[in-house]
Amino acid sequence: MPTYVALLNWTDQGIRGYKDTGKRAEAFAAATQNLGANLLTIYWTVGPYDLVAVVEAPDEETGTAALLKLGGAGNVRTTTLRAFGREEMDGIIAKAAG
Repeated sequence: MPTYVALLNWTDQGIRGYKDTGKRAEAFAAATQNLGANLLTIYWTVGPYDLVAVVEAPDEETGTAALLKLGGAGNVRTTTLRAFGREEMDGIIAKAAG
């Protein structure tokens, strides 16, 4: 199942409502489940990003839809990375090696 690492920064709207960040994370988890994806974890971080989320989805369209829904709420901007697990990477290496 495709996995995505989303690096998140609060928007002006998001930082003004920082007290609701836990509730917003719960709402995002519920929204991803409604789409057929799964929020595996979310971290609040210090540094260049305010949060890091790991999302698993059955396909790229579902993963993209979940992250569009998150960004569409207006509280964060995302930079999303497609992540590969060990088994996926083994398959990619085997394919590249011929």
